[in-house]
Formats: sequence, structure tokens, C-alpha cells
Amino acid sequence: MTNKKTQTQKLVLGAVLTALVVVLQLMGTFVRFGPFAISLVLIPIVIGAATCDYKIGAWLGFIFGVVVLLSGDAAPFLAISVPGTIITVLLKGTLCGLISGLVYKLIAKHNQYIAVIVAAVVCPIVNTGVFLLGCSVFFLSTIAEWGAGEGFNNVVAYMFLGLAGGNFIFELVANIVLAPIISTIIKFNKKL
Repeated sequence: MTNKKTQTQKLVLGAVLTALVVVLQLMGTFVRFGPFAISLVLIPIVIGAATCDYKIGAWLGFIFGVVVLLSGDAAPFLAISVPGTIITVLLKGTLCGLISGLVYKLIAKHNQYIAVIVAAVVCPIVNTGVFLLGCSVFFLSTIAEWGAGEGFNNVVAYMFLGLAGGNFIFELVANIVLAPIISTIIKFNKKL
């Protein structure tokens, strides 16, 4: 009976976090830092990866990518390459949830709190890293033009400072602060 209860709790929490991912991403389209929306949505992805498992983390990341595509947040990239945008957006979301969950699982055997913190660090690194990789593979010439228009002589500097820098720092700090606290509260309540 306990295993069935645990599975039900994971499914319910996964469903609630899925709804939260959708709401946070849609609300995030209104909060901009530079040309792109801030992804507060990474917090529930880490929470799902830590409190449910890496499969739920991957699912939440995938939903994040779908909402990014449907919300219009990826419109500048869709205008350049539809397949490149879809691949980049879905891959970055899915992988940030999957890898965060796998890292959590690996470290949680030793210390669950540290595991959440490391997963909270890994999530924005993977999200931003795959985004930058996708930019390099699919959009480099256009991004070089955007950078030149913003006064950057170096496309790599523009990608790190103009496209990703501020968002990455905000996402990293928000994840490190909030994900461990919320995950601990959820895990504590599961034990009650």
C-alpha cells in the first residue's frame, strides 16, 4: 500500500508542478531581463526532479520548452530556423530537468540537502549551456548581427553577456535559494 501511496503522491505533485511550470513560464514572459524572459520556471523543475524523480524532472523541462514555444518567447529564433528553435528549446528544457534529477539521485544517497543545492546549480547551467550551444549551431550568423547592433565586436561575448549572462545569474541565485527550501518543506510534509 505504501508504494502505491508514494506513486500517487509523485503523480499528484508532478501534476501540480506541471501546472506551476505553465503558469510561471506564461507569467515570466512579462518579466524581461534584456531581450529574454526570466525563467523562474527552473525552480519547480528542480523541485520535481528532487522530490519525485529524474523522469518527472525531464517531463517538467519538456513542458517548459513547449510553453516557451507556444508563448511566443522563442519568436525571434523561430523566424530564423523553426527546426533549430524547436530542437534547442525542447532539448534545453528536457535536459535541464533530466540531468538535475540524475545529479540529485546520485548525490542524495549521501546528503539530500546538498543534492538539491547541486541540482539547483546544474539546472540553469544545463539550460543556458544547451541554449548557447543551440545558438552556436543554428543561429550564429544572426546572433553575430544582433551583437554588432548592440555594440559587441565578439559574438561569443554577446552570447554570454548580452543573451545569457543576466538571466543565468538570476536563475542560478533563485534556484540555489528557493529550490532547497521548498524541496525540504515538501519532503517534510510527505513524511507526516
